[in-house]
Amino acid sequence: MPRAQDYERARARAKAKFEFYVHVLIYAAVIGLLATINMITSSGTIWFIWPLIGWGLAVALHGARVFLLGDKTAIIDALTEDELRRDREDQGGF
Repeated sequence: MPRAQDYERARARAKAKFEFYVHVLIYAAVIGLLATINMITSSGTIWFIWPLIGWGLAVALHGARVFLLGDKTAIIDALTEDELRRDREDQGGF
């Protein structure tokens, strides 16, 4: 694989990770602000938990996509190479 493709793939992974970190930072800031507002205005009712859970699930899914499923192109490339090798063998090549 050419170096330009390696660089583009690495840059895309780095960009995805950066965007996740920004998402986590914004999540933490907004949830902190909501918790503060909740405690100041109506400490008897804890309502900020709902956006914490809902948005937290979205952040968790974003993290899973970035860190667990992020490099699926490497798997696809390996499977493609395997298929090309099988095609060459079926055609009598090497």
